[in-house]
Amino acid sequence: MIQINNLTKSYNRFKALDDINLGFDRGRAISLLGPNGSGKTTLIKSILGLVIPEKGTIKIDCNPVSSDCSYRSMIGYMPQIGRYPDNMTIEQVINMVKELRKDCTKYDDELIIGLGIDKIGNKTMRNLSGGTRQKVSACLAFLFSPEILILDEPTAGLDPVSSELLKEKIISELSKGKLVLMTSHVLSDLEGLTSHIVYLQDGKLMFYRSVEELQDVTGETKLNKVVARMMQYDLPIKNCVS
Repeated sequence: MIQINNLTKSYNRFKALDDINLGFDRGRAISLLGPNGSGKTTLIKSILGLVIPEKGTIKIDCNPVSSDCSYRSMIGYMPQIGRYPDNMTIEQVINMVKELRKDCTKYDDELIIGLGIDKIGNKTMRNLSGGTRQKVSACLAFLFSPEILILDEPTAGLDPVSSELLKEKIISELSKGKLVLMTSHVLSDLEGLTSHIVYLQDGKLMFYRSVEELQDVTGETKLNKVVARMMQYDLPIKNCVS
């Protein structure tokens, strides 16, 4: 569904992405992991068309993202920090985004109801807590039933009940054959969700394999221990690109 070939992006002398090759298929929940500055955000922004690489290609359903921006209607994006007009209410923000996405006429409001956003639609964005802003971002990401979900630190700031509800929604969307890309610094939040792990460091791809294979290679079951073993001992493993 998403094919990335020889992707390279530099900021002056800093190489954020260094010849990255990846392939993401439908029905996968892929966690993009790595330390700060590893290239995760640059990779996400490149897929979204917000960053233009100087080398390489990104294709979604065989169509280059550089030639036609219409592919973005297939993507639901939940940023780590959502920024919205302070003077607008939640309801106004949702309606504004609907106006921008006139290609969609049937909306998925399961999260809006489940997270209780429908009951506080008259609140202005400036008066919302960080956790409630996060809920709004989640609702907008899923609202248009996209085929691809890109979730940047999706559970950050959410209370335990809301976090579990969001995880259940992600699992539900995966069962429909959708592609989910996630980032998180709290690996325990990804337990039970992730099917594959991409690990980046200093702009380079260190490994990309299924969780099951990584567990077999390392002998560990918990994601944090799996990743620690992979990096500590530099265990040999062939990356998959499709």
